[in-house]
Amino acid sequence: MIKLRRLNEKEFVVNKDLILFVEETPDTVITLTNGQKIVVADTVDEVIEKVMLYNAKVYHFEREYEKEV
Repeated sequence: MIKLRRLNEKEFVVNKDLILFVEETPDTVITLTNGQKIVVADTVDEVIEKVMLYNAKVYHFEREYEKEV
């Protein structure tokens, strides 16, 4: 899950695995795999960074877990 901001600056979380694509029109619009569209205040680059950071955290956790097992 990644934390994003709506246009009114209220934060919410979305499952990053449900993101199909992100575009700027000029607002940032996230299209989910079910076709739902979400307009956010975050830029495309910020969304990409948040997904990458989340993936890095998960990958790091998995690697650490494998070392312990």
